Amino acid sequence: MLTKTESEQRIARLQDGLRGQGIDGALFIYPIDIYYFSGTRQNSALFVPAEGKPRLMVRKSYFRAQAESVIDDTRPFPSSKEFASQFPPKAKRIGFTFDVAPVQQYQYYAKLLPGVEFVDVSPLNRELRSVKSELELERMRESGARLCGVFKEVPGFLKEGMRELDLAAEFEYRLRKAGGEGFVRMRAYNQELFQGLAVSAGAGNPGFFDGAVTGRGLSNASPHGASTDAIEANVPVLVDYTGVFNGYIVDMTRMFVVGRLAPELQRAFDTSLRIQQHLTENLKPGAVCEDLFAQAADIAESAGLARNFMGAPGENAKFVGHGVGLELDEFPVLAQGFKSQLRAGQTIAIEPKFVLPGLGVIGIENTFAVAPDGGVKITDLPDDIAFV
Repeated sequence: MLTKTESEQRIARLQDGLRGQGIDGALFIYPIDIYYFSGTRQNSALFVPAEGKPRLMVRKSYFRAQAESVIDDTRPFPSSKEFASQFPPKAKRIGFTFDVAPVQQYQYYAKLLPGVEFVDVSPLNRELRSVKSELELERMRESGARLCGVFKEVPGFLKEGMRELDLAAEFEYRLRKAGGEGFVRMRAYNQELFQGLAVSAGAGNPGFFDGAVTGRGLSNASPHGASTDAIEANVPVLVDYTGVFNGYIVDMTRMFVVGRLAPELQRAFDTSLRIQQHLTENLKPGAVCEDLFAQAADIAESAGLARNFMGAPGENAKFVGHGVGLELDEFPVLAQGFKSQLRAGQTIAIEPKFVLPGLGVIGIENTFAVAPDGGVKITDLPDDIAFV
């Protein structure tokens, strides 16, 4: 549960940013942004002035929002005629999250607030949310512990001949029983994810998902994740799942094999571990994101695996780590062109993976917190391949 003190600290940081950019306030309509500042995910709009107290205007459920919100001024959503009166008369430049607001919603609020200039505060919002408080880190550690508990059970139910779908179902059943919420929120347009993926022979199939591994999926309408293909002996099984508890996401991958692993795949896995180790040691405040990606790519190239790094040749993802928190694709991103410096308290899923056509997919993923001495592992489970 979000405390009033923490909410006030988050809003104060936002207000500092708004004043620094000459913006009179920010209007949030995206549910997870509203949750971050208010503590409730109910259908509402949140106005945060650059100076003064925020106001939460609730469509549904007002009664539940009253009970959950830590915003003192929580009120029913006004009528269209009354909406403009909820804003200070001098508020002429108002921030809006252009990264997630549909055009229809933009036009709706622009009509309700004539004469207001809407400006994009998406970068400001995402940068603020990327740095986690101790409360958020504690929630993510709890998510990591619960997810690791499910991963520990995989060798007990993974069998040769079972379908990828059966493996996924067994994992997801246990994850749900552990309290997993299942809502893997993503900010990026045209991206979606059903909890995670358990894939083997079909793991290298390319697809829409912006990641190293997509899987075949179950249909052309759902071309991601587990398929009905059977798990074969001596073929690596990649299990990549999110754990979502109390809204906070951690992301991890572990490898399993029924039988033996081809030497080429073992060498690729060892390279994944070297990349992860190097990045972990350098997850320190001030490190430049694109430099870390370049260093990871250099390690892959020195191992002769550059073409296979982060995807099948020609289908490679352009990152090796992504921020996680209330969403799966938060800032920062360890990617080419992402020039931001790391900050203490940011949480990043590091996922060096390789796709070797004809042999399989292999790699590792863990969630870490950026700290002065390097990354602190949140998904604290041994990285070793489990041979079943």
